[in-house]
Amino acid sequence: MLDRARSLLLVIDLQEAYRGKLHEEERTIGAARRLLQAAGLLGIPVLLTEQYPKGLGATRAEVAECLPPDTPCFEKTSFSCLGAPGLQERLSELARGGRDQIVVAGIETHVCVAQTIQDLIDHRREVHAVRDAITARFPLDDAIGWERARSAGAHPITSEGALFEWLRDARAPEFKAIHRLVV
Repeated sequence: MLDRARSLLLVIDLQEAYRGKLHEEERTIGAARRLLQAAGLLGIPVLLTEQYPKGLGATRAEVAECLPPDTPCFEKTSFSCLGAPGLQERLSELARGGRDQIVVAGIETHVCVAQTIQDLIDHRREVHAVRDAITARFPLDDAIGWERARSAGAHPITSEGALFEWLRDARAPEFKAIHRLVV
């Protein structure tokens, strides 16, 4: 189960060039925004990647506006996020501080998301893949990528499931603010 004191959120490549091209785009962007808003409310660190932003543009404005202050952005050309300069070091630093659960959201399911999840699991990281915050351009690629992530050992969860696991109890002081994100 997710623990807010052990979690970090990794948001992969939700960039402008993919606007209007993603399978179940509204669902995916909405779920990513919920996760980011909750991470900000709960003090969960966020790491952001951008795949070749010179060609694919920056992170979508509606996603970027939800980023907690000082969220680091790692530019990459590798498909796995672990190839982004500085990202592995930041993950290791966070793990030394007890942040050993990596909650994954982003695109594309069968490329950057699947390769990142495989690399994280190969590095013995606990990965939680947020199904409603992960997609690809085409349904088949999304489905196959999701199966690969699950078969690699990622724990499937939804954005709402993640939020309530982070809270654990309706008496948590952040409950009302988190609840407003899902109703």
